[in-house]
Amino acid sequence: MIAGGSVAGLLCAREIASKGFSVLVIEEDYEIGTPEHCGGLVSLAGLEELGIIPFRKTFDHMIETAEIIAPNGNKFTINSKKQKVIEISRRELDKQIAFQAQKNGAVIKVRTSFQEITDTGIRTKEEEIDCKIFVDARGVSSLIHKDRTGIISSAQYEIYADWIKKGKVKVMFDQEKYPGFFAWVIPSNEGKGKVGVAGRGINVSEVLDEILKENGIHSTIRKIYAPIWIKGPIKNFVDGKTVIIGDAAGQAKPTTAGGIFTSGMGGVYAGKAIAKFLKTNNQTDLDEYQKRWTERFGKEFEKQNFARKLLERIDNQTINKLFDAITPEIIKDISEKDDFDFHTSSIIKLLGMKGSIKTAQALIGGEFKKLLR
Repeated sequence: MIAGGSVAGLLCAREIASKGFSVLVIEEDYEIGTPEHCGGLVSLAGLEELGIIPFRKTFDHMIETAEIIAPNGNKFTINSKKQKVIEISRRELDKQIAFQAQKNGAVIKVRTSFQEITDTGIRTKEEEIDCKIFVDARGVSSLIHKDRTGIISSAQYEIYADWIKKGKVKVMFDQEKYPGFFAWVIPSNEGKGKVGVAGRGINVSEVLDEILKENGIHSTIRKIYAPIWIKGPIKNFVDGKTVIIGDAAGQAKPTTAGGIFTSGMGGVYAGKAIAKFLKTNNQTDLDEYQKRWTERFGKEFEKQNFARKLLERIDNQTINKLFDAITPEIIKDISEKDDFDFHTSSIIKLLGMKGSIKTAQALIGGEFKKLLR
């Protein structure tokens, strides 16, 4: 039994059903794939590992460049062609995975919400359902009662605007306007895309309206408001016969809150572990899920968490100085070598690892060394 019909929940269902076990996925919204909280960026390599070759409707286009903008307006551009990052339609991606899960034998029901765990399974609004394992894939809403300090508000508008260019992402830093996070522009096509912002203690709607006003003429066709989790994985992914995956387990990146690949792999690992447990009834087989995910992503997430804490501490003046210290060699190095799904090495370079480490250490102090472990 899986509550939550997004990437992690559907991939988990696909894996369990592929081994011949019955799986029911319930989704509280009216449609799989909505609302689209996500910016929709993922690497082709990540999708391939998740077992997804995107349909034509799913895959919008490749991202060619990412422009990073400092509070004072200084900017640099990373060429992202080698990282093979694509912009996808989350609505279509989720439906594509739902189709995979269904083909394997899973059953999916929308407009059905989880209410509570019972002695024999779970209760929805309509009925009680018996199950051996309950999988919580309900996203950030599952974390709100556990730890509010890891949650910040975000807004993302889908817009039409001539100043949105196909293949060109923008990331804007300003600790006064969006403290502890950033604003972004992600194109869906020429003249169409998603503009978003997140930050601690801000009115995201007002801030986003201001960003749009500064950029020029636009038409807004959709507005989405959603909390995001930036504190990394929770302590226990498995609690008795409850298995927690995806955003509900804190498997979105602490640096960007993006999680198609990292949360998706949580679903895949959990599904494989659950299928094995259902055969053996051996708890260690179920625990294998957290072990595998942590071996794969644990160290990277620790570093991303630390990078996030640094970002929350530094002010605009420091960010502007760091931008001044970035050399063409650093930009070239990031453009040519780095992995979109494991990007701490990019952050290290941007903080001055190559060619300007003295600047970075003077600005940030000895804590910078912790990132290099």
